[in-house]
Amino acid sequence: MKIQGKLSKLSAALAIGAALGSGAVFAQEVVKIGYSGPLSGGAALYGKNVLTGMEMAANEINAKGLEVGGKKYKVEIVALDDKYNPSETGINVQRLIQQYKTPAVLVPHSGGVFAVQAFNEKSKVMLLAYTSLPQVTARGNKLTIRIPPEITGYIDPFIKTEMSKYGKNVGIACADHDYAKAWIAAFKPAWEAAGGKVVAENPMSYNKATDFYSGVSRVLQAKPDVLFVGGPSEPTALVIKQARELGFKGGFIVLDQAKMDEMAKVIGGYAPLEGAIGVLPMVDDQRPDAKAFVERFRKLNPGKDPSSEVALNYTAVHATAIAMRLAGTISDPVAIRAQMDKAFKSLPAEYNPNDFDGLNEAGGTLANTFVAYVDGGKIRPVNLRGIASGK
Repeated sequence: MKIQGKLSKLSAALAIGAALGSGAVFAQEVVKIGYSGPLSGGAALYGKNVLTGMEMAANEINAKGLEVGGKKYKVEIVALDDKYNPSETGINVQRLIQQYKTPAVLVPHSGGVFAVQAFNEKSKVMLLAYTSLPQVTARGNKLTIRIPPEITGYIDPFIKTEMSKYGKNVGIACADHDYAKAWIAAFKPAWEAAGGKVVAENPMSYNKATDFYSGVSRVLQAKPDVLFVGGPSEPTALVIKQARELGFKGGFIVLDQAKMDEMAKVIGGYAPLEGAIGVLPMVDDQRPDAKAFVERFRKLNPGKDPSSEVALNYTAVHATAIAMRLAGTISDPVAIRAQMDKAFKSLPAEYNPNDFDGLNEAGGTLANTFVAYVDGGKIRPVNLRGIASGK
């Protein structure tokens, strides 16, 4: 009986210990970072790439532990689908603020960013804007961070390369969403200032269609030397494929939302992309930190390669966590925003594959812009003068 009594007491003690241990786990506080982006529809791959980068960063942060103000926190990404619809973005972000108490939200399309900027300062939430439009930070919104470099860094090398290779007549056949419209507004005067001519203009709804033959055919009737295309990667690839099938032999300017490595997978390699200029794929970035990031991603996601959306938004989440630690708060967006420049500057190299070096005064990231040209079925880097390097 004594032995049985001792065993009972031991069992009770173990049960209490287990309960306390379990309570300690459940007592760990959570900081939630919000996400509103396309997780369905034509831009779903794009939106999922952004989310993958955010979640990869959150997992790394949680593995090492995030300590802010003497407390340890777990980072959780709360993702809501907005189907690339700005009005849905606004609703989602209000929900993220009110229901999930998110101090920061990430939105990966300009229409959604502009919708959120209408209220984020008043609602006290830091907006991580994944769009390269300069207007995002030019508005003076004090709680906005622009994650990628501005589109102005792409336009000059894109134009110089395509004009030197193919000619001065361009046809516009890109998407018709707000981001593409802003690109067109910046691109057209730059093309014309360089001595070129816009011979046709027919933006299309990339998110709602898969058959672009009639729209592309309308542009090709003007006999352009170069086609200006772009939106999410998958429909952009179909536009290029269908242009080739209709006999187009010229080059392509691909706005930075579309990724050439992803397009190549959709249309069977780089051959249909011959003469295209766009963003340098992460897998072709030879910087040591970029290569190390690609290898880490591949180990976590066998058979897959990271896009720049994965890498850039991965870094944004790491920077946000560092800013929380520097600010000593997970709930004050103003204090967190005040530390974002220092956070980007103090990023460990392993978390910074795109080599960010802080923020400008308006809240946009500072980084080198890398572009690439498809020549002979291979990706080739493009130097600052916009001429294919051949390396």
